[in-house]
Amino acid sequence: MKTKFLIPLLLLISSILFAQSSKNINQQNGVANYGYDVVSYFSGNPQQGSAKNAVKYQGTDYYFANPENKSKFQKEPGKYLPQYGGYCAFAMGDYGKKVDVNPKTYKITDGKLYLFYNKLLNNTLTSWNKDEKNLTIKADKNWKKFTAK
Repeated sequence: MKTKFLIPLLLLISSILFAQSSKNINQQNGVANYGYDVVSYFSGNPQQGSAKNAVKYQGTDYYFANPENKSKFQKEPGKYLPQYGGYCAFAMGDYGKKVDVNPKTYKITDGKLYLFYNKLLNNTLTSWNKDEKNLTIKADKNWKKFTAK
């Protein structure tokens, strides 16, 4: 009987403690990831989501291409969220800055989604791939500066 109340309480506490503030989520007009379905990346086919399949998570709307992806996200949101709030992983690792991304330029490593800037002949995924291990360590450290505030 006690576990009936203990598990939801622990989930609530952990979501509060580990929640990313919506100010640290790359969003446009309250919608994360330029409206792209974060679950769709994991099938290798990033798709634009739809407001009819929206989920509000930690103060930000996430759009999904279909009800199945919406349901997957609702069950395990942390599994699908892009690293560093959806900002450019290379920029976070190289110089600790929040930089917008091209939502079609991405990489999944160890089950984590990383997004990258890719405009004007500057694809930062290429640079990331040259030193991914060290850049990931630096990006994780730099990201803590934003989430600790």
